[in-house]
Amino acid sequence: MQSDSIASSAVQARLFSLRDERYRSFQSKLIPSVDPALVIGVRMPLLRQLARELRHNRTDGAFLDSLPHTYCEENNLHALLLSEISDFDTVLAAVNRFLPFVDNWATCDSLRPRAFKNGDPRLDAAILQWLSSPHPYTLRFAIEMRMLHFLGSSFSVKYHAQIASIRKEEYYVKMMVAWYFATALAFQWESTLPYLAKPQLDEWVARRAIQKAIESNRISNEQKALLREIRATL
Repeated sequence: MQSDSIASSAVQARLFSLRDERYRSFQSKLIPSVDPALVIGVRMPLLRQLARELRHNRTDGAFLDSLPHTYCEENNLHALLLSEISDFDTVLAAVNRFLPFVDNWATCDSLRPRAFKNGDPRLDAAILQWLSSPHPYTLRFAIEMRMLHFLGSSFSVKYHAQIASIRKEEYYVKMMVAWYFATALAFQWESTLPYLAKPQLDEWVARRAIQKAIESNRISNEQKALLREIRATL
């Protein structure tokens, strides 16, 4: 629609006005899956400020309707705007529409909808669908949502099996699996520890999960010593 195109152009213009060339060079190196020509170079605090402005002026809807976007920062801004939607059904539909366009870890990890609550069975059902996706960043998002919302009081041992069964070669999927199990050690130590031994996890993933856990303040020194012993056997 023409109004959506106008909205997208106006947002692009604002983003370019906030451009920082030095930051652009730095940011491009952090997201190698994105063509550097598609990185504007806008720092996250400025993106958050712009998101607040769009919401305040009620122009966020037109921008959200203007998929697909061109630039990485447009996608990051989109993720920030979706994260603030308070209605579950509305944000779920919007997330499903957006996920196929997510092409890097930074955009993926910026998408944290506040409407997604711990243990919500509707979110559980959505995660199961996302886990079957061939798209790496949809899969990464699914693992992250499982990690953020289902390791506490709503935890089930079946969730570990779901994540452990993911055997993908994409680096950012494997890293999220490692992050999941490192975090799970802090919340569900007894049920998580057996997964760090082969063949339940890929050795590469297990080593990185252990390293992340060792670096965590939520893991005791005694637990870290045991994790180092396990790592030596891998």
